[in-house]
Amino acid sequence: MHRFRLILGVVLLHGWTFSSLGADASHSGPPVSPAAPDLWDLGKALGLPFPVPITNSMVYTWLIMALLFIVIRLGTRRLQVIPTGLQNAIETLVEGLENITKGLLEPKVVRWCFPLVATFFIFIVLSNLLGLLPIVGSIGWGKPDVNSSLPFALEHADVPLFRPPTADANTTIAMAGLYFIMSTWWAIKYNGIFGLVKHIFGVKGGITGWMVIPLFLVFVFIGMIEVISILIRPVALAMRLYGNIYGGESVLTLMLGMGPKWLFGITAVPFYFLELVVAVVQALVFTVLCIAFIGTMCSHTEDTPAH
Repeated sequence: MHRFRLILGVVLLHGWTFSSLGADASHSGPPVSPAAPDLWDLGKALGLPFPVPITNSMVYTWLIMALLFIVIRLGTRRLQVIPTGLQNAIETLVEGLENITKGLLEPKVVRWCFPLVATFFIFIVLSNLLGLLPIVGSIGWGKPDVNSSLPFALEHADVPLFRPPTADANTTIAMAGLYFIMSTWWAIKYNGIFGLVKHIFGVKGGITGWMVIPLFLVFVFIGMIEVISILIRPVALAMRLYGNIYGGESVLTLMLGMGPKWLFGITAVPFYFLELVVAVVQALVFTVLCIAFIGTMCSHTEDTPAH
């Protein structure tokens, strides 16, 4: 019941700002811009010969990072043998992610990649959940709403001050690119350069004898497909996360602007519950896929004799 009241309050606050969105005929295009708008040009302010744009997703990223650092600092300031409160919550989250990683990877590979995948999950889930706050998309610059009794009300925030980082393709592509670079390095570190080539193109299944010759061509063809798959993985990671979060943000914006003004965006309540689930699920999907993809590159495929 308390959670429902919280979400209902968030929807009401959102609805006040976007109450005239559905009736604003002058606003064309998608409800949420696919590209994060620039707020300031840091390069121009510093007199640099090249632009350094500061987008609203960058501003919200800095706020999320600051909040994350503060929470971790408060939770680990006075470590106890038997954790309680915030320390217990942090350790529970980290241990849960560690158990997932240990269940899919070898111990030495876990030591390499766990800090990265755990950081991915914590940052993504926090970004997704904080992206549902009423300040996101409703505070910024736009056409004033002269018919509203609220101060500083806008008909539509054409340039919002805040935007979820995961609703910006630049952020998801950067995370996917970091995964690709580190997973490639770990694969080389685990297999060696020639071992990695053998891992991808080599004949598998412990087959020996003359059958290796015809099967070699087959596995070379399979290896080429595997190389294409490896190159597509970061693209799939980035676009899946971006598409789901950006799509959810667009749906919420549309639903908040539908119906009469006196509803205050109540029509968006079911979608807020849905986005809460999506926020956690997409963070988990991104993290587990990273772990699984790393596992396909850092594992032994040869058959080993039983002891």
